[in-house]
Amino acid sequence: MRFSRKIIFILSLGVVGFFGCKTSEKSKKNLALVSSEKDWDTGSRPNILFILCDDLGYADVGFNGSKDITTPNLDMLANNGTICTSAYMAHPFCGPSRASLMTGRYAHKFGSQFNLPTEGDESKGIDVSETFISKLLQQSGYYTGIVGKWHLGHQKQFHPNQRGYDDFYGFLGGGHNYFPEQFKPTYLREKANGKNFIWEYLRPLEHNGKEVDEIEYVTDGLSREAVRFISEASNKKDKPFFLYLSYNAPHTPLEAKEEDLKLFSHIHDIKRRTYAAMVYAVDRGVKRIVEKLKETNQFDNTLIIFSSDNGGKLAAGASNYPLKEGKGSAYEGGFRVPTFMHWPNVVPSGRAYDYPISSLDYYPTFAGLANAKIPVEKQLDGKDIWKPFLKNENPIREEPLFIMRHRKGFSDVAIRQDKWKALKVYQQKWKLYDIEKDIEENRDLSSQNPDILADLIKRGSQWSETHVEPRWFHIEKEGEQWRADEMPNFEATFRLD
Repeated sequence: MRFSRKIIFILSLGVVGFFGCKTSEKSKKNLALVSSEKDWDTGSRPNILFILCDDLGYADVGFNGSKDITTPNLDMLANNGTICTSAYMAHPFCGPSRASLMTGRYAHKFGSQFNLPTEGDESKGIDVSETFISKLLQQSGYYTGIVGKWHLGHQKQFHPNQRGYDDFYGFLGGGHNYFPEQFKPTYLREKANGKNFIWEYLRPLEHNGKEVDEIEYVTDGLSREAVRFISEASNKKDKPFFLYLSYNAPHTPLEAKEEDLKLFSHIHDIKRRTYAAMVYAVDRGVKRIVEKLKETNQFDNTLIIFSSDNGGKLAAGASNYPLKEGKGSAYEGGFRVPTFMHWPNVVPSGRAYDYPISSLDYYPTFAGLANAKIPVEKQLDGKDIWKPFLKNENPIREEPLFIMRHRKGFSDVAIRQDKWKALKVYQQKWKLYDIEKDIEENRDLSSQNPDILADLIKRGSQWSETHVEPRWFHIEKEGEQWRADEMPNFEATFRLD
């Protein structure tokens, strides 16, 4: 099948998950605070702090039930805000997930289905014709910043400072080592030896295009720079701020500080123990950030969203319980992520929001909160969920939610409409789940509901017609394999066996 460049507007979230909403008595009281459309002052635009972890497991924070990893500061925010139990990213891998987050579109629609190349080719990046949410907010008068991982392009035209960020401190690649005393000597040695390509995990961090000499454990350094940005933002009285705090923890390599490791000596598995200590370092940083927000009198007007770029990597110590599988998967564990929202006196406190939200929804939602005008020509796949979120209502979606992960010679797909989820993985037959009753995806109901399954598969096939050819591959062998297998071969993917 050839790729069609026809555009279909899909009001979606990343994929999957409408759980029936159960509201506690405490939540009902809070809902009374947000029952009208005039619950917040549209003339007072909030600061927006988006905190994104990397490969954080669904079950690896206290507010989502973790027993062995303690996250007291995140839990305090989550429990004083709203925990989003059905939050999804638009792809189960880092690069495409972040591309969708910044653009509000499925990465498949602009050729970003794969992570950027890592074998020395740094010429690629997200198409500059795609207006990032940061650029929209910047043009709307926000002071914008990103701290941490970028993973959307190395060259000047793809640089954060060119994509709507006034301030950037971090690294451009897909990851980084954590201890400067280890990665700096290696980098300097390879540079002195004239090596043409130095692994991006070893390179110096940068601040607005200039290399910096980071001296702290990287997670701590990123927290420090977030505090700096918030302090500087407090002096810009005429501008609210947007800060995208993009931690690389707990992504590999698994490296943690000794003092943090000692706190988790009860965890016998060394991978799990190190992973836990890395998550705890994020939690420590969030404490410093909240303290700075309060010190600068910005806390009460700051919407804080915490999430992860995809599911946790099981081989690196993560847990996505009770979800099946993890990072890279079309099962729930691949892209259903721990998430909460916090905004004093606006976001209800002590509530669980069980309806789906997605990374694709953040773009139009942030634009609405910022009173930013989205250009008519801007294509979006999500919707502004703010009003239904405040009212604890389902943000009704006419189109299904989609996930697609390409493998060697075939593709895994998830299609979600209301309570139904159609799934095809590992070249097996299509299956159908009632995801509200079967979060573990154990009971295939396809034989009892053939018409529902057939309709979802048809919708998935129509969605695939909006895709374009990948503009790059993570490694060249993937590209060679793609061509040899005559991918994407959507006819086989969406055939009902």
